Formats: sequence, C-alpha cells, structure tokens
Amino acid sequence: MNVTRKLAAIVYADVAGHSRLTGADEEGTHKTLSVYLDAITARIENHGGQVLHYAGDAILAEFA
Repeated sequence: MNVTRKLAAIVYADVAGHSRLTGADEEGTHKTLSVYLDAITARIENHGGQVLHYAGDAILAEFA
C-alpha cells in the first residue's frame, strides 16, 4: 500500500448563533451568509487554499 503524506493547514469555520439569526430573519440571514461565504471563499483561494466542503453555515478549507 502506497501512502502519500503532505503538510497542510485545515480551516473550519461556522457562524456563531446561526440558528438564532435564521429564526429572527431567515431570508436576510441567508442573503448575508451567501455574501460572506463568497468573500471567504475568494480570500481562501487568493491565498492558495481550496474549499473542501460547505455545510449550511460552515466552510472547510485546506492550505497545502
């Protein structure tokens, strides 16, 4: 079995209070979240990272 190793930094982030925010203003929260995720994705990619997964209000990225 061949195992490939690499050094990487993993970033996981989510929105604190997302459920509360969604309960107060679902449409506004989703619009704002979309803007933020787009901005965060652009910054990750601009710094050599790659988004591995989105899950609701969370993002998982790798810098390798």
